[in-house]
Amino acid sequence: MKLKGADIFWESLIREGVGVVFGLPGGAVINIYDAYPKYKDKIKHVLVRHEQAAVHAADGYARSTGKPGVALVTSGPGATNTITGIATAYMDSSPVIVFTGQVPTALIGNDAFQEADVVGITRPCTKHNYLVKSTSDLARVIKEAFYIASTGRPGPILIDMPKDVIVGEAEFVYPEKVSRRGYHPNIKGHPAQVKKAVEAMIRAEKPVIYGGGGLNWSGAFEEFRKFAEITNMPVTLTLMGLGAFPGDHPLFLGMLGMHGTYVANMAVTECDLLIAIGARFDDRVTGKVEDFAPNAVKIHIDIDPASISKNVVVDIPIVGDAKVVLNQILEQLSKVDIDWHKKHAKWHEKLRKWKEEHPLTYEKSDEVIKPQFVIETLYELTQGKAYICTEVGQHQMWAALFYKHKYPRHFITSGGLGTMGFGFPAAIGVQVAHPEDLVIDIAGDGSFQMCIQELATVAHYNLPIKVIIINNGFLGMVRQWQQLFFDRVYSETDISCQPDFVKVAEAYGLKGIRVQKPSELKKVLKEALDYKGAVIVDVIVDREENVFPMVPAGASVRDMILDEPKTEKNGETLKRLRPLNFPS
Repeated sequence: MKLKGADIFWESLIREGVGVVFGLPGGAVINIYDAYPKYKDKIKHVLVRHEQAAVHAADGYARSTGKPGVALVTSGPGATNTITGIATAYMDSSPVIVFTGQVPTALIGNDAFQEADVVGITRPCTKHNYLVKSTSDLARVIKEAFYIASTGRPGPILIDMPKDVIVGEAEFVYPEKVSRRGYHPNIKGHPAQVKKAVEAMIRAEKPVIYGGGGLNWSGAFEEFRKFAEITNMPVTLTLMGLGAFPGDHPLFLGMLGMHGTYVANMAVTECDLLIAIGARFDDRVTGKVEDFAPNAVKIHIDIDPASISKNVVVDIPIVGDAKVVLNQILEQLSKVDIDWHKKHAKWHEKLRKWKEEHPLTYEKSDEVIKPQFVIETLYELTQGKAYICTEVGQHQMWAALFYKHKYPRHFITSGGLGTMGFGFPAAIGVQVAHPEDLVIDIAGDGSFQMCIQELATVAHYNLPIKVIIINNGFLGMVRQWQQLFFDRVYSETDISCQPDFVKVAEAYGLKGIRVQKPSELKKVLKEALDYKGAVIVDVIVDREENVFPMVPAGASVRDMILDEPKTEKNGETLKRLRPLNFPS
């Protein structure tokens, strides 16, 4: 049957099982929105207030479900507003499909009203992108997009739809399968390489398993846990991998890298075997590459062949899906007769001493709220059962370190691009995907203001998201660097002249609470978590609290700053800044 392009769009999404679209209408896609009422019983549309938020929300939806997220925006500025969201998804391998409107085909290249070459602009930050030139191609392109986004190494796809393609008619035939010449992701690891990997495990005395975000995308949680427990090997995870292995498990060393735990970074430095699974040896993990696991045989399991030996040369590469390859390894290990606990007993004793000597800690206070105390209290109240989204900065690192992430796909954060403003709209996507679950956005006062307009979206759809603002009146992570490496010259990082977040919440018809005393924190957080609707909790914290451990840029991961250095300027010890103060 013949359908208009707008109807082909919605019918194709239904065929793909899409449950929700995050979008903002405009002239180039007005026909798609005109057709939407016929399909609203099958697909929910969430109206955001900025196109960047549409992509972040679709991204949060994807990360928490493992399914592609969908965003729909108009041409020109609507399309260019998606770039930050697309680049965020690209860096973190998130399967997001972004549909953009475009001027009619005949006007492309003429500088028409609200025209932008979004295909050219997004080519470096998409896994693939399309300019649809005919209505008859639209269904096929959508089918291919979902397939490419969610297979191999996942990633964002952009589909640019000219106005004449949307209003034109064509026979609607949705393809049953996809065949793309040159695109055949390898799922199964090469048997010989798997055998080499198991042999290296048998020889190793001080192994470490290093897991990344690929574990979350492959769904390899059970296999990964089983692999670690059978071999009695310690586990460390990247920021993107948190939750793929229980954060309260005795084999877990914590996060590694620039703000990783002492035991994780030292274990990687001294190990004789490093097994990287679904991780890409990011610079924030490795520090000085020459000193990263210098004495280790390195096994790298990854679905993306381009990621292997890209940053760190490895000894045993295995291209394949983490879940599939781990099952291959488990099958090989079932034939090995070794007492793994006895084999690694000395190594675990050394790790235990490192943990005891240098635990995660901070200086507690009865006078001012410490950010770490906020995260610990949140964990105590939720027992790790909440979906935790974050913005980017100090609060993100405290959330990674002091909240025990026990469940897969429950920690949603921007790793590769480090996008301020990501967490709040991402939380919208997570809450839409999991309407009955507790969703918390741990935010900084700077990051939260990047997409603060999405409070209107939260109010519009009655989304019961809890926003916990770690408010220190600074662009905190930049200020920390200025303190430690730039002689405490706080150049343009003081943002204490900011809105009253409680009143902002109330202006949107939402609940706002402020807490300034440590003794009141638990009560206020419990009140917020128990409240049926959305709540913004403005937590006034120590203004100069820093994130430790910390590896300075370019240093080896073993060269960690573990606690607060003496702050001096011109030979004089400087006092810490007083906390922000608001009327009770």
